[in-house]
Amino acid sequence: MRVVAAMSGGVDSAVAAARMLDAGHEVVGVHLALAQSAATLRESARGCCTIEDAGDARRVADRLGIPFYVWDMAERFKQDVVDDFFSEYAAGRTPNPCLRCNEKIKFSALLDKALALGFDAVATGHYAQVVEVADPAAPQGIRRELHRAVDMAKDQSYVLGVLDADQLARAFFPLGDTTKPQIREEARQRGFSIARKPDSHDICFIADGDTRGFLSRRLGAEPGPIVDEHGEVLGQHGGAHGYTVGQRRGLGLKVPPADGSKRYVLSTDTRTNTVVVGPEELLGVDVIHADHVRWCGPPATGELSLGAQIRAHGQEHPATVRIEAGDRIPEGPEATAHPGDGAPTAGTGGGSLTVHLAERVRGVAPGQSVVLYDGTRVVGSGTISKTGRRPR
Repeated sequence: MRVVAAMSGGVDSAVAAARMLDAGHEVVGVHLALAQSAATLRESARGCCTIEDAGDARRVADRLGIPFYVWDMAERFKQDVVDDFFSEYAAGRTPNPCLRCNEKIKFSALLDKALALGFDAVATGHYAQVVEVADPAAPQGIRRELHRAVDMAKDQSYVLGVLDADQLARAFFPLGDTTKPQIREEARQRGFSIARKPDSHDICFIADGDTRGFLSRRLGAEPGPIVDEHGEVLGQHGGAHGYTVGQRRGLGLKVPPADGSKRYVLSTDTRTNTVVVGPEELLGVDVIHADHVRWCGPPATGELSLGAQIRAHGQEHPATVRIEAGDRIPEGPEATAHPGDGAPTAGTGGGSLTVHLAERVRGVAPGQSVVLYDGTRVVGSGTISKTGRRPR
């Protein structure tokens, strides 16, 4: 099989490429140039796509004896990931750019180009597993499922929850059965100079980690009120887009609470430029509505008991999930969805979900993704449109 190995310049993608080669595939290394003005060096462990990273990837490819190319996808990345990031925050939502990058870049733009050039699949250094199961209805009688990695501390199946069945059929994740310390040791044994290179983290295109400053430089700083749940003004902010649900630090409130309790961001409204704060007990929600639904296999229908994960390394929560075929989102915090007349379309982003969590979860914001699990298997995902609370 002819495989494009996406090589970021880090240790994980390097070992993934090596393992694909060991498995007998014809491998070509590709580094994605995603930054329009790539830095020479990364800042500590933050950021990626530097000239240094491209050089590290090339040295690994040379050691493996495989062809290596740099594909410029900076404009596509800007449009589909960075601009989307800005527009989501401008609308008062909290996006996850890693999911959007996997959906739009690595398993859409990259995969499409690879297929157009005659390759069969793409391999990455994500920590997740692909399991093949017998299914008479699937091509060649085999269906591929996406599962959690063995190393739960590194599991990245959440950020891959946007892949559809066709993309999953052409994806390889060779590291899913291995822990990170084992990967570093394997890299050392293979003679890779990057064996101890630190992992990148946070948002790759915000190298200094200052998300609020990054947003303000693009969206501007417009002062507005910070109010409590009753509407009393407690302070001022420099732009509602710089705050997210569940945030506690950096509020700069001028009026302390009478009982001395901590206050958290409960909601933001970019239309009125208002940030609402309140006590921790008001943060909890147990109803999640989501759209932009994508299935990692056959579309689900009806009502299912599944696990719901809301953050990349967050806890999985028991939930009852109701799936609608249409695009309508139920109104009201207690509203529930009912199955439509037709089935959702696989991988098209159609339909909607209503997720009833068994317990209230705090800090859930519109724009985040909810990824659904059946045991270790990823069922699908949706983008959170709004949240609510069932009466106790």
